[in-house]
Amino acid sequence: MAAISGFDDAIAEVNGQHIAYSRAGNGPPVLLLHGFPQMRGMWHAIAPELADRYTVIASDLRGYGDSSKPTDVTAYAFREMAADQVALMRDLGFERFHLVGHDRGARTAHRLALDHQDRVFSLTLMDIIPTYLLLDALKTDVAKAYYHWFFLAQPAPFPETVIGYDPDFYFESCLDAWDNGGLEAFDPAALSAYRQSWRWPDCIQGMCNDYRAAIEIDVLHDGIDLTRRVTCPSLVLFGREGAMARHYDMAAVWADRLADMRAVPMPGGHFFPDLHPRETTAALQGFLSAL
Repeated sequence: MAAISGFDDAIAEVNGQHIAYSRAGNGPPVLLLHGFPQMRGMWHAIAPELADRYTVIASDLRGYGDSSKPTDVTAYAFREMAADQVALMRDLGFERFHLVGHDRGARTAHRLALDHQDRVFSLTLMDIIPTYLLLDALKTDVAKAYYHWFFLAQPAPFPETVIGYDPDFYFESCLDAWDNGGLEAFDPAALSAYRQSWRWPDCIQGMCNDYRAAIEIDVLHDGIDLTRRVTCPSLVLFGREGAMARHYDMAAVWADRLADMRAVPMPGGHFFPDLHPRETTAALQGFLSAL
């Protein structure tokens, strides 16, 4: 079954990895990057709408879905994950592109825009605050809501073993806890694709390594770049009922990191692209068409 209906699936050998992606449409290129604990199928309701006007590529981050799952923690620095996506788009013939990311995909996108500013026409970040800010000035309520950052980052094989006992229970608890829509609000076909992916032991390990790298590597990279700003037009979307919006002023936390930024609240919580795809698509189309 295709990851996204009407899209062509393929795997590119780039940057020493194999990166799985789905592609459809014509027009300016738009790269969509998923979050945890999902894969590129999370864009199933959004990507086809965008493909009416854009060439849309939705890819799996390394460690997720059908992409490579290296075993070394250092391989999961957002800098490395971003390099995969730059190499993928170049391999597909796109030197510059619009960039959209949710959750871990948004963190990868932010790092990509910092490291490769000349490649990015526009940047859309969904429901994150800067990695350095989250970790360096951790709030008690955020630590409680986002405990998984610290559980997944524990040394192997502790989290892998715990999760591996019942992957569906663990990851579905994440989907259910971070959005008030409940598990039943997710598209059944998308849930099936997520389950197929997160049941693989190497995917569980890859996701844990992603979070290990955030604490061990990414916070250092972001600390070095605290004074740097992304200069392209940027859109910050966030769930108005999610943990990030409850505990942070989302426009303020990005104001000194994005030079040309607008912040827009979305219905629901963290997984608004899944649970409110129509509103998410409209926000993306409005932003991109105005550029």
